[in-house]
Amino acid sequence: MLRTLYKVSKRLLDIIFSLFLLILFLPLLLLVSFLIWISDRGEIFVKEPLRRGLDGKEFRMFKFRTMIPNAHKELIENPNYATLKKEWEKNGNKLSTKEDIRVTWIGRILRKTDVDELPQLINVLWGEMSLVGPRPTYTYEMKEHLRKYPEDIKYLENIFTVRPGITGIWQVSGRNKIPFHKRLIMDSRYVDQMNLFTDIIILLKTPYIVLTRKGAYE
Repeated sequence: MLRTLYKVSKRLLDIIFSLFLLILFLPLLLLVSFLIWISDRGEIFVKEPLRRGLDGKEFRMFKFRTMIPNAHKELIENPNYATLKKEWEKNGNKLSTKEDIRVTWIGRILRKTDVDELPQLINVLWGEMSLVGPRPTYTYEMKEHLRKYPEDIKYLENIFTVRPGITGIWQVSGRNKIPFHKRLIMDSRYVDQMNLFTDIIILLKTPYIVLTRKGAYE
C-alpha cells in the first residue's frame, strides 16, 4: 500500500516539476537549440546510443548534442578516430571533454554547466524517466559489462523495475569516480529502499554537485 502510494506521489511530482522546469528554462532551451543548429546545421538532440529504462526497454534520452553529428558511430566506424577509440575503451568507454576532439565549441560550454542534461525533462514528462532514479544504461555498456561480470544481471534486473532518473544516488555520491559495478550496486540498493525522503535529499544535493562539478569526468 505504502509502496503504491509512493509511486503515485512520485509520478505526480515528476509531472508537476518537469512541466514547471520546462516552462522556467524555455528561453534557455530555445537559445541553446539555436546555437547548436547554427554551429553546423545538425541535429539539436543526440540520436544515439539509446538507453535502457523501465522494463529494460530501449528509449531515446533527450540530451543536447555536444559533439559532431553521429559522433558515436564515427568513433566506432571511422578509422580517423582509431586512436581516440582505443583511449575511449581504455578509460571504460569515457573520454574527457579536453581530449575528445568530437566535442563542439558549444558542447564544451554545455558539458561544463550540465545544461546538456536539461532536455531530459521531456522524458520525465512523457513517463520514460523520473527526476530521481537509477542512471539510465547504454545497451552496449550493459552488454559489455555482463560479458565480464554476468552475475551483475541481478542488479540490472532490479534497476529495470523502476524509471531511470535525471539525477540519483550515483550522481550525488561520486559520479564518474564510481566504477560501473559499484554504480549498479548503489542503484539497485536505491530501488530496494526508495522513498520520498531519499528522493528529496538527492534533489537538494544535486545543484551543489552540478555547480561544483564534483565527480564529473572532465
